[in-house]
Amino acid sequence: MSLPHAILTALLEKPSSGLELTRRFDKSIGYFWSATHQQIYRELGKLEQAGHIRALPAPVPARGQKKEYEVLPAGRGELSDWVARSEDPKPMRSALLLRMRAAAIVGAEGLRAELERHLALHREQLDEYLAIEERDFPADRRRTEPDRLRHLVLRGGVDLERFWVEWLTGALAELGPSEA
Repeated sequence: MSLPHAILTALLEKPSSGLELTRRFDKSIGYFWSATHQQIYRELGKLEQAGHIRALPAPVPARGQKKEYEVLPAGRGELSDWVARSEDPKPMRSALLLRMRAAAIVGAEGLRAELERHLALHREQLDEYLAIEERDFPADRRRTEPDRLRHLVLRGGVDLERFWVEWLTGALAELGPSEA
C-alpha cells in the first residue's frame, strides 16, 4: 500500500505530470521505493478515482497533452493518516543471500564474481549518496524539520550501503582467494 503514499508525497512536494513523477522516482524516491512507469501511471488513475488527486486544468486544451496532478485535501488526509499508522518491519528479501544459500548445496561456481559485482555496485551507490549528502545537506547549513527528515532518509541509505560494503568485503574474505 506504500506506492500511493510515495506518489502523494512526491505530488505534495511538487505537482507533476506522470512523466515528471517517473523521472523523480528514478532520481530520488526510487532509491528507497522503486516503481515502474506503468505502476506509477496505474496508481495515478486509482488516486484520481479515489478523489485523492486531480489533474490540473490545462492552460490551453490540447489533445495528447500531459496531465499535471495535484493532491486534494482527501489525499493529504490519507497521507497524514498513513504517516501516523503503526506498521511492523517487513522481512528482508535478498536474491543474493538466497543464491548464497543455494550455493551451499549446489556449489559456489560463479558466486565470487557475483559478490564482487555487488560490492562494486554498493560502493558506487554509497559514493552517490555521499555526493548527494555533501551537495544537499552541508554541515554548516541550518536545517528545518523537513530538511532533517529528508537527511535522515538519506542517512538510512548511506548506512545500508555501508553495511553491504562491509558485509560483502567480509564475505569475500571468508570465502578466501579466487581459484582462477
